Amino acid sequence: MTTKTAVQKMYLAGNWVEAEKTAGVYDPKDNSIIAEVPAATASYMIKAIEEAKEGAKTAAAMPVHQRMKIINRAADYIEENREKYAVTIAREGSKTITEARGETQRCIETLRLSAEEARRINGETIPFDQREGSEDRLGYYYRFPIGIIGAITPFNDPLNLVAHKIGPAIASGNAIIVKPATVTPLSALLLAEAFDVAGLPEKVLTVITGSGREIGDVLVTHPDVRMISFTGGLETGEEITHKAGLKKISMELGSNSPVLVLNDADMEHAVESTVSGAFSAAGQNCIGVQRVYIEEDSYETFTSMFVEQTKQIKMGDKLLDLTDMGPMITEKEAKRVEEWVNEAVEKGATLLAGGHRNGAYFEPTVLTDVPDDCTIARQEVFGPVVLLYSVADLEEAITKANDADYGLHAGIFTSDIEVAFEAITRLNVGGLMINDSSDYRIDGMPFGGVKGSGLGREGVKFSIQEMTEPKVVSFKLKHRKIV
Repeated sequence: MTTKTAVQKMYLAGNWVEAEKTAGVYDPKDNSIIAEVPAATASYMIKAIEEAKEGAKTAAAMPVHQRMKIINRAADYIEENREKYAVTIAREGSKTITEARGETQRCIETLRLSAEEARRINGETIPFDQREGSEDRLGYYYRFPIGIIGAITPFNDPLNLVAHKIGPAIASGNAIIVKPATVTPLSALLLAEAFDVAGLPEKVLTVITGSGREIGDVLVTHPDVRMISFTGGLETGEEITHKAGLKKISMELGSNSPVLVLNDADMEHAVESTVSGAFSAAGQNCIGVQRVYIEEDSYETFTSMFVEQTKQIKMGDKLLDLTDMGPMITEKEAKRVEEWVNEAVEKGATLLAGGHRNGAYFEPTVLTDVPDDCTIARQEVFGPVVLLYSVADLEEAITKANDADYGLHAGIFTSDIEVAFEAITRLNVGGLMINDSSDYRIDGMPFGGVKGSGLGREGVKFSIQEMTEPKVVSFKLKHRKIV
């Protein structure tokens, strides 16, 4: 006797619909199927875009108070059903139930911020008389929604990162089509459920499931989609940029974040913060700690403490409160990390902790003496591996931290305010966390990077700026007296 897996419908322009084919959603801990979702084809995406053209008009016409009420009602619904959301995040992804509850709370806060920022989409008056001959003109600019936004989201924060696209889009009067990660679509569909219950008008929101190869290109290249908001890997981001054509692009493309630990740092705090920053969500975090540069006088002490705390991390069942770290998203990804670690060891790196794989589970791993030509030293590992380096001083630490194709977040631990400001000036990143690991973030701050880490900024207020355009209005007054 076989048990039929539940089929979750997708949310197409305000309606829950099925498709001819389905795709399985699997729990990475044992690869067991937990649900099936529609495997949409290009025709479904085209329909979603056509419907969104009407939805964009509806969204733009919604008064601000209505947008705010709908977003807050959606947040209320998630708050009332928070355990349902947390369990879904934990089951379909890599997060433990504790981490999933934290993400659920962040999603609620992201939506509340979106509702608040809807009332602050302001313009400014413009002094046209700054130009000689324009004394008879008055005017201003205001921001208007750009229309249809296409959003492509990753697996590692399957609820909150979707909220970071839907919340600001609705707050700013746009229609939005979300293509969630193929492996974690259920959380995004639950977010659509919250907006459906909240009374969002039809055609404003679509959450469409399916293969990126099947439906992604349609979303990216369609001329009626005026902005692509993408969170994911550098290679895919570059492909999207080449395909998208003339439209706005916002991209958060990850990093291999550096953290600097100086001799005057609070070592106990630095170790605790960097261990957490390296191994939360099984290391699958775009701002997770990957490279740690420690001043040589503190290197042995820091390394010893770091390895000791790393070995105390409890791997296991994601749904147990006592579990610190779950599996990676797929066994394939765990095998990739295993290959990168083995390559580093073969080239001379020292393995101080971890390094072993069991299915999709990969142990928290600490490497030292990693040669610069190793893959893991240059690329984003996106797994539970951290590299420790000894450096002579701040100068060497900054030079090595900047020697990467990425620049999202960095961290520095020091008691010297002048040293902190030196790092602020010279580290080539989008955000620097002083006496915190690179992993620190709140949902109201601008979030994004430089170099291969992306284009534009997220964070609710800043996403709204990306999702709107300024329009200038000038009045020429016939009878204005010039004093």
